[in-house]
Amino acid sequence: MPCASVMASLRSILLLLLSAAVACLGGTYDYAEVIQKSLLFYQAERTGKLSGMDPSLYWRKDSCLDDKGQNGEDLTGGYFDAGDYMKFGFTLAYTLTLLSWGAISYEQGYSSAGALDGVRDAIKWGTDYLLKAHVSANELYVQVGNTTADHNYWGRPEDMTLERPAYKVDTEHPGTDVAAETAAALAAASGVFRSVDATYADTLLQHAKELIAFADNYRAIYTESGAIPDSDGTAYLSKGYGDELAWGYAWLAKITNDQTYLQRAEEVYEEFGLINIGGGLNWEQKASGVDAVLANISSNGQYLEHLRGTCSYLLTNEKRTPKGLLFLSEWGSLQVAATVALMCLEVSNLGLDQETLQAFAKQQIDYALGDAGRSYVVGFGENPPLRAHHRAASCPDLPATCDWTQYSTTDPNPHEVTGALVGGPGENDDYNDDRTDYVHNEVCIVYNAPFMGVLAALKQLGY
Repeated sequence: MPCASVMASLRSILLLLLSAAVACLGGTYDYAEVIQKSLLFYQAERTGKLSGMDPSLYWRKDSCLDDKGQNGEDLTGGYFDAGDYMKFGFTLAYTLTLLSWGAISYEQGYSSAGALDGVRDAIKWGTDYLLKAHVSANELYVQVGNTTADHNYWGRPEDMTLERPAYKVDTEHPGTDVAAETAAALAAASGVFRSVDATYADTLLQHAKELIAFADNYRAIYTESGAIPDSDGTAYLSKGYGDELAWGYAWLAKITNDQTYLQRAEEVYEEFGLINIGGGLNWEQKASGVDAVLANISSNGQYLEHLRGTCSYLLTNEKRTPKGLLFLSEWGSLQVAATVALMCLEVSNLGLDQETLQAFAKQQIDYALGDAGRSYVVGFGENPPLRAHHRAASCPDLPATCDWTQYSTTDPNPHEVTGALVGGPGENDDYNDDRTDYVHNEVCIVYNAPFMGVLAALKQLGY
């Protein structure tokens, strides 16, 4: 038997063994409750003139009401990125793409959890901001706030007096990566709203089309084009843009059924050799995500074959913690595993490796919810995090002051950032509920997006 056939057979056996083992393990969790709590986390991350807030979030107030563009454009609203007060367009757009992906693929799961309106609301709070940020066809604001100055501040967002500069990409300082990711987000979101608000969906789609053209016609990495000053200390440095460009075109093709966009997605895929990249999906790397989208809409079987091979490799060859978490990154280990699960469920949705991939998705989510011996979701389950790295939650009610004292205290946060998924454990399942450990205990809008998608998938699948 040829070596390739032997290896394929061995991988299949390993996957079946993994599926059988997972089926015998794990607890039972209320996924609908976790989804609802996760939506509360997105409310807690809102900035601007707040509305529609849950009463439990009384401690979150209007903030950053003077956020403006370089020409006075209104840039209020949107989401804070994490436990800080930065607004990053790159990770916001990626977050919204993944939230929309889950809402499209697992609409029934969200509906059965009583959370379909909630996820739409969470997406719209973000897309409303992105529409503001896209001030003209070839101009997109991609950041509000100075990273270094922001990270030197610990206090309530409404008390900030920091200068909050706004940075944009344009024809002189392009940003293919961030413009294409924003196009993907707006296109995907238009699919979420098509059946409930066609006018809004049309607006989102028009902006997506303008942004993908801008991204393709003016090519550069946004953190290298001069759009962001070197002195800023920007947290999210992009390494390339070919994957985002293909990702943006792929989402436009999926939502519009326009063969022109599909052709461009496939051309860009070949141009940048994305088939040779593989691996997981994250805010910086979209190659396997492109495979996942194109596998559903292209007649070319290479995308499904590549995605299936990538998932097989990740599940059988990559490192696991002793308690079973797929471990690909020290930063945000839980969301990385959830993203692999969301991505690989697309293979299952197309009728392949269903038992194995669904069991894997359940295992990874259940690890975060308690199977590892504790919950990693604030406000849920046994022994959840009490000291998440989150400035606003760490601040006591007025008239008490809030400063770096709250950062260093070992007391639990006075307020609960309910539903937030913390970064997660290290490679040996090691974790301390320590506010100062931002690698493992910070929360972030990126973290909850794939996590929610897989929760909705499990709900839809009847788990």
